[in-house]
Amino acid sequence: MIIGVPRESFPGERRVALVPAVIPNLAKAGLQVIIEAGAGSSAGYPDADYVQKGAKVIAAWTEVFKSADVVVQVLCHGSNDKTGSADLPLLRRDQILIGFLRPLGSIETIQEVAATGVKAFAIELMPRTTRAQSMDALSSMATICGYKSVLLAADTLPRLFPMFTTAAGTVTPARVFVIGAGVAGLQAIATARRLGAVTSAYDLRPAAKEQVQSVGGRFVELPIEAKDAEDPRGYARAQDETFYRRQRDLLGRVVAESDVVITAAVVPGKKPPVLVTREMVQKMAPGSVIVDLAAERGGNCEATRSAELVVESGVNVIGSINLASAAPYHASQMYARNLSAFLLHVLREDRLHLDLEDEITRETLLTDGGEVVNARVREFFSLPPKLVPSST
Repeated sequence: MIIGVPRESFPGERRVALVPAVIPNLAKAGLQVIIEAGAGSSAGYPDADYVQKGAKVIAAWTEVFKSADVVVQVLCHGSNDKTGSADLPLLRRDQILIGFLRPLGSIETIQEVAATGVKAFAIELMPRTTRAQSMDALSSMATICGYKSVLLAADTLPRLFPMFTTAAGTVTPARVFVIGAGVAGLQAIATARRLGAVTSAYDLRPAAKEQVQSVGGRFVELPIEAKDAEDPRGYARAQDETFYRRQRDLLGRVVAESDVVITAAVVPGKKPPVLVTREMVQKMAPGSVIVDLAAERGGNCEATRSAELVVESGVNVIGSINLASAAPYHASQMYARNLSAFLLHVLREDRLHLDLEDEITRETLLTDGGEVVNARVREFFSLPPKLVPSST
């Protein structure tokens, strides 16, 4: 089978779906890789490196789609809401598409992908199990986002992060508060600690306390308990507005005392909860920084504007999106490892092994035969259940 890697077309996207290092393993499994010329250059992977590892470089973007049995991308149509629709006419029935598709975003967009007839696999639906850990691209990208969010805050904050004892006296460390201790939040805590900041964090999931402490953060406990805080996949469940209102009241003092607040509270398929109000921003010291990792979906801070830096009452509110693309070399490396592990899982003996009794395959298969077939997605959008053949 031929694996095709087109250049990413989302504005500012610098990642590439496969890097040269993974090509030999794919070749051993009988998979040939073709890549669009220059697809990896922005991430630090020149065409010559791909050729050296056995890939074939193709000049035309359209030719990659035409020749490939499997198209792998970072941002497919769905996640790429700017230019992704240009891929649709190039996709064909029973071709395989793998990448981020934002399956819980817009049903109309997912149905557009389905209408092409492709077998589309949404990487973000990967189950959070031990077997699937090597394929968990969502966690890989979240790790980079958490790391970069702290560097962004440190670069913007008019204070130093670590404590210094100098001839001019002692410089006190910055205080960093992270709201939401998922993968991105935990990496933000660890990174802030490495830079010398006094770091604390809060998460509504009780299990997060031990995780926060394991990376050196202080867990902020609030006298409030969430109902069904965690879903079976380990993600936080959405709560009602009464809970969030009480939560904001209790978080207000901690936010006001912080130099940096990083919000990373995202509920899959839902608008992110507002955790930091404008009133809370006004109580922060001038020059303080808020980095909102939920900005792309609406934001955890009331003052956030997606893809913008705004100054609200002297506080810098950063709504950067697609932060993983800001470290394209390692983001691509991690994503390629996840993707190659998935490819070797579903492609066997030179064909697609579509075993729907296998949790990894079943949970990630989004479209097939012109329809949306994923049970979780169909339930989310209130579509009737669909019976799918057990294997192909």
